[in-house]
Amino acid sequence: MKKKRKVVIRDFILSFGKAQVSAFLGGLFDFSVYTICIQVLGFTAYISNIISGSLGAVVNFTINRYWTFDSTGAPVGKQLGKFVMVVIGSISLKSMGIFLLVDHLSLNPYYSKIIVEILISLGFNFLMQKYWVFKK
Repeated sequence: MKKKRKVVIRDFILSFGKAQVSAFLGGLFDFSVYTICIQVLGFTAYISNIISGSLGAVVNFTINRYWTFDSTGAPVGKQLGKFVMVVIGSISLKSMGIFLLVDHLSLNPYYSKIIVEILISLGFNFLMQKYWVFKK
């Protein structure tokens, strides 16, 4: 029993680490698109977040399916449907967080984005993806 628990803990830590690498790469892509949307295209922080979050999600799904959770045995359509629901929830939470920090607390939109990304990615995205979207 003790050995099994160690394996479960090790697997959780390994998948968490991989998820953070995936989130970092998706987040880097997301933040780049977010910056382009604001600085080049002149969009608001909220619209930029919706666009960048959606595109970053494509990167994140691909990395998570094939590497982080190695979950290619499940039907891609079913996983994608669940993933889209998680992304909608995530973007909604992030957009509300950015709105609160930028409009009500007058924080810089870039710092706001970073703060919200970290909180939602660790507290919502990883758990939903590991235990629901890519569950084995």
